[in-house]
Amino acid sequence: MALTVGVDVGGTKVAAGVVDEAGTVLAQVRRDSAPTVPGVAEKAIIEAVRELADEHPVEAVGVGAAGLVDETRSIVRFAPNLGWREQPLRAQVEAATGLPVVVENDANAAAWGEYRFGAARGRDDVVTVTVGTGIGGALVLEGRLYRGRFGLAGEVGHVVLDPDGPPCGCGRRGCWEQFASGNALLREARARAANDRHRASVLLSLGDGTPEGIGGTDVTTAAIAGDPIALETFEFAGYWLGRGLAELSAVLDPGSYVVGGGVSEAGELLLAPARAAFAEHLLAGGDRPHAEIIAAELGNLAGLVGAADLARYRS
Repeated sequence: MALTVGVDVGGTKVAAGVVDEAGTVLAQVRRDSAPTVPGVAEKAIIEAVRELADEHPVEAVGVGAAGLVDETRSIVRFAPNLGWREQPLRAQVEAATGLPVVVENDANAAAWGEYRFGAARGRDDVVTVTVGTGIGGALVLEGRLYRGRFGLAGEVGHVVLDPDGPPCGCGRRGCWEQFASGNALLREARARAANDRHRASVLLSLGDGTPEGIGGTDVTTAAIAGDPIALETFEFAGYWLGRGLAELSAVLDPGSYVVGGGVSEAGELLLAPARAAFAEHLLAGGDRPHAEIIAAELGNLAGLVGAADLARYRS
């Protein structure tokens, strides 16, 4: 059975694993990384691949990185959290390991993992939306990963929903991820808690008692415990998530949306209001089928598994 290595490159760590044709992870390693130090991330990737290749007969390597990857799946055009510009990552890893390498955007890799082995199995027209620190996206259309002419498709988090909205790190205002991401959820929770401390008693107790002390996971914990402010915050984020999905449907008309990322671990706290907002804002919603909105299944392994599978069927 053909084995490949999948690598998921994050801002502070590199996770790699040996994956078989069924999407099963047979072995894993992790390396710490430091994006502010040149060369550290590349070294971590190479060391992780070499360690796994020494123990398993792997045939190829797939690397998923949080950045803009060119159409040849070779060069990372821009990855601000990794300190990369025009990084020839495929050539570097191939030269160091002697294995063929495919480089892919991390959201694309995760979407492919969900399509092949997770929540999107059997669904050929799927948009995967990752709700984490920001919002990422990827498209599987007619059973193929759609990358766009220049390899840069799927940056849905920077669709502008409100041109007068909060400033975004991309330099514009009112991008989708300013309303429905983990950062947006936390900002909204802190603001609401500051305005109504009594109703945010559970939420505030999980931090240091101040709105500024509220952490990202605290909002989910408080919402599960019934904290009114935390619940209202998820209603807010879910509304904007669903509204953004409705805008995407006007262009792409997929059959399914798979929602992953750290914030999606809140499950129906996020997805229930998202479905309601989607139905409310979908163009001609009363006269057309509605895409299903479902939770991702592979969790933190999606990018690793997807990258490994893309390496297996590289072309």
